Parts: sequence; C-alpha cells; structure tokens
Amino acid sequence: MATEVREIKELAKKFTPEQIERCIMQQIETGENICLRNESAEKIINELSKAEYVKRLMRKGMTIADALRELASRMRQMQKGFR
Repeated sequence: MATEVREIKELAKKFTPEQIERCIMQQIETGENICLRNESAEKIINELSKAEYVKRLMRKGMTIADALRELASRMRQMQKGFR
C-alpha cells in the first residue's frame, strides 16, 4: 500500500487531471500511455484514476496529504458498500 500511495502522490504532482484522463483513455484504447508503465492494464487504470481524484481535490485547495486521506476514506466507504 505504501508503494501505491507514493505512486499516486507522484502522478498527482506530475500531471494535471486532464493529462491523467488522457492517459487513462490511451491505456483503454491502445494498451499504452505516457503516465504510468510496466504494470498490468488494470493496475495502471486503477492508479491513474486515484491520482486524478487526488489532483482534482488538490486543485480545489486541499493539501496532498488531505487529498490522499479523502481518497482513502472514499475507498473504505466503497468497500463497505460491496460487503
């Protein structure tokens, strides 16, 4: 999980939400993208989606730490819904 958070943090710092969205679409359409490589397609889309969410929160004024906490909270809520 620590590696995942680090990767999400780096992606959110490096790319805009629009760039991340383009990378997600590239991955779906072509199987490749410029944002994240060397992982399974499922993991790439998952990580990019999380990074995009974090970056959008940061644009609204949240710190990266708060945005990551919000992401974790939302993920826990989603997991509870699937039980």
